[in-house]
Amino acid sequence: MIRSLQHVGIAVPDLEAGRAFYEAFGLEAIPQSDRITMRCAGRAQDQVVMLEAPKKRLHHISFGTSAAELPVIRARLEAAGTKLVEPPYDDGSEGIWFHDPDGTLLNLRVAESAPVVAAPVTPVNSPGHYTRFAQVGCPPKDLRAMPRKLGHLIKFTTDVNRALDFYTRYLGMKLTDRSGTFVAFLRCGNGGDHHVLGLLQSEKPGLHHLSFEVGSIDELGVGAKQMVDAGYRHVWGLGRHIGGSNFFQYFRDPWNSMAEYYWDIDVIPDGAQWESIDVPPKDLMFRWAPTPPPEDFGKNYEA
Repeated sequence: MIRSLQHVGIAVPDLEAGRAFYEAFGLEAIPQSDRITMRCAGRAQDQVVMLEAPKKRLHHISFGTSAAELPVIRARLEAAGTKLVEPPYDDGSEGIWFHDPDGTLLNLRVAESAPVVAAPVTPVNSPGHYTRFAQVGCPPKDLRAMPRKLGHLIKFTTDVNRALDFYTRYLGMKLTDRSGTFVAFLRCGNGGDHHVLGLLQSEKPGLHHLSFEVGSIDELGVGAKQMVDAGYRHVWGLGRHIGGSNFFQYFRDPWNSMAEYYWDIDVIPDGAQWESIDVPPKDLMFRWAPTPPPEDFGKNYEA
């Protein structure tokens, strides 16, 4: 089964523009001869791998599994007629590469999630629950949004049901919540965050957004300021999703995909009881925000 999201590969026409965007977002760049890898500070795991190409597109998704499960999944895929392909580049890791039903390149490797830099515990005062005394709650002036991990991605699919069947039947992911054939949220087979992968209906495949966990709701606020100050387009937020419950802020990258800061997402441990919902999009998307999402929020700019 898929046990972790390792990284997402993006083909872009300008590596330096991509580096500038994600550095402003709070990630760190590791330049290589043919690509740029972005990581979260203090976390030894690739999060975004950018490769140069004439046109921006979702290049690949890398997931982690166990040494015992990798050959089982490989045999399952081959029995279903899924062809394995050669790696698009050499990153020194072993694993298998193949395409999902939309043609999105996937990598499955033996890997675990690297430890996440823990956020400081900040006492909160609320009516009837006062826990912070003689202590300033406002964050320091130099606070910056510093993502702790790549938590999930939402990708476009031409057929939500077909993609959902592939990722659950052959890769062992679990459906968390959905909105008919419009969108489905999947978590890892061993539990964890509400979703590491979202499948969003579109006329063609592509990347909708990458989502990064930050340490506090204050980082959502200062992150918005640091991105706007750097000249990037704020799309939507601050708000709170229903599917996942996380607070959010969205920004357009130079090619009109999006990057999201999030905080306080639902977590579903392995074996926990969870009743999936299937509701209209408006009942899954957000509980509150200053404005509805912009008209082009769900547009596939890779189409």
